[in-house]
Amino acid sequence: MKTAILISGRGSNMEALLTAAADPDYPAGIALVLSNRPGAPGLDKAAARGIPTLVVDHKQYDSREAFEAAVTDALADAGAELVCLAGFMRLLTDGFVERWRDRLINIHPSLLPAFRGLHTHEQALAAGVRLHGCTVHFTRPAMDEGPIIAQAAVPVHPDDDADTLADRVLAAEHRIYPLAVRLIAEGRARVENERVLVDDAAIPQTPLINPAG
Repeated sequence: MKTAILISGRGSNMEALLTAAADPDYPAGIALVLSNRPGAPGLDKAAARGIPTLVVDHKQYDSREAFEAAVTDALADAGAELVCLAGFMRLLTDGFVERWRDRLINIHPSLLPAFRGLHTHEQALAAGVRLHGCTVHFTRPAMDEGPIIAQAAVPVHPDDDADTLADRVLAAEHRIYPLAVRLIAEGRARVENERVLVDDAAIPQTPLINPAG
């Protein structure tokens, strides 16, 4: 499955996807890495792996719609069948999201529907939760909303601050984003009635408990 990745910065999750796609047995290939920021460090990382890259600078367009039309043209030219948001720091219009409905996915650093928006790790610490994590979901017009494909939970440690918690969550993100893309590319994940059903899913049988005793 031809996959495009949209980034705005360093492309940490992009790197995880590129690493997964380098495996000949992986069912998705990266056709394009596109950034709205010319200096995004992730562009050089992708180019070093031989991945086509492109900048569509949002500052060069008079409206979000014009910017997104240029992005859509670039995705179409690349033959993209699936689009992965990986730190793409632009709010997308309803029209763009609907244009790519069920082919546009995002990763968010919380166990949605908890802690939408920014500063999720600070939100989790302030709420005193024992478990935090990350979510890959199909994108919908509302922020951080849409059918959930995969989630990973991590324990919150008593001495955590936002940075240490973020590091633990990011390691989990790097595992579930390639997993979610694999499930879609293999045709195993599908949306029915705004829920994702996964064929032949391996379901964990043991709970993650914190504190453990």
